[in-house]
Amino acid sequence: MGAPIEVKLDCISMKKDLLRGIYNCSQRGLNQSVKWLSEINFSLKNINLPPEDKLIKNDDLEEEMDDYFLAKSYFDLKEYDRCSHFLKDCVKAKSKFLYYYSKYLSIEKKKLEDYIIHTNSVQNSVKNESLIDLCTTLKIERFENKLDGYCLYLYGVILKKLDIIPLAIEVFIEAVNAEPILWSAWFELGKIIPDSNTIYSSVLPDHWMKYFFLAHTYLEQLNNDQSLMLYKTLYNLGFQNCTYVLSQIALGHHNCRNLNNAIEVFQQILKLDPYRLDNLDTYSNLLYVLEMKNELADLAHKVVNIDKYRVETCCVIGNYYSLRSDHAKAVLYFQKALKLNPQFLSAWTLMGHEFMEMKNTNAAIQSYRHAIEINARDYRAWYGLGQTYEILKMPNYCLYYYKRAQQLKPNDSRMVIALGDAYEKLDKTENALKCYYKACNLGDVEGIAILKLAKLYDKLGETENAAAAFTEFCLREDDREMKCVEEQVEFYNALQYLANYHLKKGDLDDAYTYAYKCMECEETKEPGKALLKTIASKRAELEAGPSRLNETATSNTDMVFSPNP
Repeated sequence: MGAPIEVKLDCISMKKDLLRGIYNCSQRGLNQSVKWLSEINFSLKNINLPPEDKLIKNDDLEEEMDDYFLAKSYFDLKEYDRCSHFLKDCVKAKSKFLYYYSKYLSIEKKKLEDYIIHTNSVQNSVKNESLIDLCTTLKIERFENKLDGYCLYLYGVILKKLDIIPLAIEVFIEAVNAEPILWSAWFELGKIIPDSNTIYSSVLPDHWMKYFFLAHTYLEQLNNDQSLMLYKTLYNLGFQNCTYVLSQIALGHHNCRNLNNAIEVFQQILKLDPYRLDNLDTYSNLLYVLEMKNELADLAHKVVNIDKYRVETCCVIGNYYSLRSDHAKAVLYFQKALKLNPQFLSAWTLMGHEFMEMKNTNAAIQSYRHAIEINARDYRAWYGLGQTYEILKMPNYCLYYYKRAQQLKPNDSRMVIALGDAYEKLDKTENALKCYYKACNLGDVEGIAILKLAKLYDKLGETENAAAAFTEFCLREDDREMKCVEEQVEFYNALQYLANYHLKKGDLDDAYTYAYKCMECEETKEPGKALLKTIASKRAELEAGPSRLNETATSNTDMVFSPNP
């Protein structure tokens, strides 16, 4: 954990950088960066620049202006091969980037088309060779110092696609140093940089973009408290109406399971920008978990009216059908999302959950594995794999996947409990006890760790510890509303255990209290009656005991001390 970061922002310099970045990225067709920079810039609309600072100086395009404008028109219409054809002899920075970028997008577009129509491994192999050829060309250009920050970013993206991650990290770091305003390079770096130590040891530019990068990366690495602290600092420094900052805060709350806080922030975002679809798949997950059926139905209706062919829309509708227990239709919509974007992580994970509900374990495993290939930090996919292998009664596999999930979310009691279950099935009781105990200390969000701890102590014959754990469990359950029959049965079984425990110890008042409560449940009613009879009998013996003792004592005295006749 690093020390708290002091954030200093010069809004005038930021505004200048943002305008320059929007111009340069838009000329290169980097639309996601343009969108992000524009959202940040919109938050600073109250910052007025002098007219001379608003002008963007035209750069080196004059000699290639005609070629560039023709190629860019094709690029905007997604005719990437035509675009690269008319730029093949150009050497200026923007033309050169657009040439390489259009070649890359052409390869990716053809891959996507093959995925939508059919799976053709031969064609995909050819396209991977094309990507490797492009990578080799950029490698040579980099070696000869001919790549600017934008081209370095593209080289990093291709290295990441080819799974050459250490070199991709190195290249992205070069890119952000060469062009600090290029958000896409920071974003990709944050996705693959392994941990905080690597961040602190990397030579990054001393630029205001670094604050946004750190907050984004902490969130990617599930260091949610650090991320939220930074985003809230940015929020308080003038970005209260920045939908990007707000959405990241909502995701942080979601990761911390502050579900109501996350929902409030999403609602705030939709008031500011009612047509924004980004991250609404996460918002729909929250509504799903809290079983807010009406709100989820309203959201599904809303997103369909905005854009029915967005991946987020398909995921929202998928969650809507899942909440209605129509899992086949839910899968259909998650598959539609993946046809639009095979790299959309959320759809793979959610589809895995649906296949689990449908008892299709093979399809669930495939879905979760795809999610992990896209992002190995997706703890939900690791956890889903653990659950799948638990159903298949393969505890060693189950233990491996739960361990990976718990490493990613070490302070989530659900992961720790799952790990404890796996250890218990493998008869590693000491490890299981440690897990359940840790889950109790982490807050036990599901309220079952203390019960599992009690049952395991009972199984090991540690009666005192078991009784203490059952007592705490019953106190907790008394304070909250039990949602299902299974919870109620567990509660009354615990009461029955405690009644027997106190009866054996001779604590009849406590035994009576627990046994009497057992009468409230059909499952424990008869055992409760039997216990109450036994307690009444014991009490009768105790009440009769002193008089009988006195009679015996008197009789014995007479026998011992009476004079001989």
